[in-house]
Amino acid sequence: MTVDSEGYPETGQVPVRPRTIPVLKRLWVKLLLAFMVVAIMAVGVIAVLVNRTTTRQFELYVSQGKEIRAAWLAPEFAAYYARTGSWLGVDTWMASLQQGQAGGRGQGLGRGQGGVVTDRLLLADANGRIVADSQGELVGQSLSGTDLSAGVPLEVGGEPVGTLLIVAEGTPHASLEEEFLRQVNKWLMWAGLVAGAVALVLGLVLARQLTAPIRDLTDAAHLLADGEAAQVEVHGQDEIGELGLAFNQMSRSLDRQETLRRNLMADIAHELRTPITVIRGDLEALLDGVFEPTPEALASLHEETLMLSRLVDDLRALAQAEAGQLQLEREPTDLADLLRGVVASFDLMAESQGQTLDLELPARPLVVDADRQRVRQVVANLVSNALRHAPESGRVTVSALWGPDEARVSVSDDGPGIAPEDLTHLFNRFWRGGTPRAEGSGLGLAISRELVRAHGGRIWVESALDQGTTFYFTLPISADRWEGQSAGVAPGGRERVASE
Repeated sequence: MTVDSEGYPETGQVPVRPRTIPVLKRLWVKLLLAFMVVAIMAVGVIAVLVNRTTTRQFELYVSQGKEIRAAWLAPEFAAYYARTGSWLGVDTWMASLQQGQAGGRGQGLGRGQGGVVTDRLLLADANGRIVADSQGELVGQSLSGTDLSAGVPLEVGGEPVGTLLIVAEGTPHASLEEEFLRQVNKWLMWAGLVAGAVALVLGLVLARQLTAPIRDLTDAAHLLADGEAAQVEVHGQDEIGELGLAFNQMSRSLDRQETLRRNLMADIAHELRTPITVIRGDLEALLDGVFEPTPEALASLHEETLMLSRLVDDLRALAQAEAGQLQLEREPTDLADLLRGVVASFDLMAESQGQTLDLELPARPLVVDADRQRVRQVVANLVSNALRHAPESGRVTVSALWGPDEARVSVSDDGPGIAPEDLTHLFNRFWRGGTPRAEGSGLGLAISRELVRAHGGRIWVESALDQGTTFYFTLPISADRWEGQSAGVAPGGRERVASE
């Protein structure tokens, strides 16, 4: 890269230096925090759901266990009622039953350490009033229908005589339930911590991996801003990979445009230097009295001035077309009539060189939506080039074909053709090839390409050595179509009606 005396690129702009981004504002940190937040929220939601589900299922398990034990003891209480005919003295019998002294199924009661019964028994009569409580606290109180539904009904002779309930509240069963839930919550907490640590490590790795291509793109963008060509290595086919491919394409395009710009400046300086040198030399000769200001000398100066003026006009038109600032006066234009006019204007030139200039048009003329003068400029440039490169007694053919949405114009000659390595340079500015008959400023085809593109058309060339050359370009067809037949033959030329 070329720099000036102060160390800046030759563009004169101060190089863009990468600024320091705070750590908390870096993309990989934001991604890491996002991963952590997602992991914490996921673990938290799972922990709440697992805790509630475990608690509900454990309560259901305990409730079912109490019902099973109550159903196991129900026949003993029913038998007591059948023997005594009432619940009198049942509290004393219940105490002996819990101590295992009454025999029978009292052994099925839950017992803790030292043989102490862990179940609390409640017995309600047929009216729902508690007549016995193993802890002696609720005797005489009435139970609601909801409470009674949790117990086992007692029947004697088919008649309801009471309800037996087993309550674990305030007993070792409750402490066991709380201990179980504490253990579940503790392991959930440890699982959350482990998941958070794993999320932190994986999030850090993934965040750094995801942001690595972006860092490479940032470094390459800074190099590009400093005027250096830069490319990034593309991994994968995701959105970041597409971004890398687009950046590489942009970098290549900018490098190519910079090369073209430098070449253009050099070409402009070279092209302007020749006529200016001639004009300057002739004027100095006139001033020094080397030769007289004769009409021939002035005519030579005038010709060089016109050449210089045409070159400036061509450069201006090309710059406007490439920048999209060229104003087109579009209107429905009879392309056949336009081609006849161009062929007629070159007929004398072709005749003087012993060449034949043909025009082939379809039987049904159509209308193109175009700027008549600009399209005429394109066709005239192509015909002029074809006549210049066609041999003496050669043939140049201008033809037009119609498609469903566009018209295609072709200009072909039977000249020596163009070498394959030169075809890619034909539309470059100031490129005139290496043929002996190459003339002009080298801007005609470049301007023609931009004018056709401005109309929304395409232009291309097909050629082979010793087989002639054909230039094609297309124009959009206007919505207005002219009906009728082809009108006459172009003066000075030969028009054939081509089959559609």
